Amino acid sequence: MALEEDLAAAMAAAQGGDAAAYRTLLNACLPVIAGMARAQGARGEAVDDVVQDTLLTIHRARASYDPARPFLPWLRAITRRRAIDRLRRAGRRPREVHDPLAYEAHPDSGPAPAHGIETRQRDAELARAVAALPEGQRQAVEHLAYGERSLDEASALTGRSKGALKVNLHRALRALRGKLGAGKDSGHV
Repeated sequence: MALEEDLAAAMAAAQGGDAAAYRTLLNACLPVIAGMARAQGARGEAVDDVVQDTLLTIHRARASYDPARPFLPWLRAITRRRAIDRLRRAGRRPREVHDPLAYEAHPDSGPAPAHGIETRQRDAELARAVAALPEGQRQAVEHLAYGERSLDEASALTGRSKGALKVNLHRALRALRGKLGAGKDSGHV
């Protein structure tokens, strides 16, 4: 992640006394801190307060940052604590307010834009792999996994014994894992 690396490098340089790197670091942290503060429930002016409190804490605690460790988790921990402190001082839990900027800046919690394409591609690849299985294995997958039928139902439909269906399903899953490389990407078959 380029942001992580840039911030970590700027902090390491700042710890070495580079004032320009320190200014760059603090400026780069502003939107990151604001987003983290919103994620903690801060709204409106409270976001600005959390940003200021966090920047002051970074200044006071900059010597505690270990350059061998990632910067963003360190920053996130500080921001989280400052947001909680601010909300406690306000004496109330965060509540909904009309804040169009917060709505626009809030990340979409839905699936990523390419999620549908990836899902369709994965489903098509799985369908091709199932179609290429031997007849007994394909039937076991279609009836037991896709159709979610019981062993008794699948046995009645296919004319195969429950034991044969279990063996065929086991072999089919092993073959599909081998073909699709399950485990290296998502673990789904």
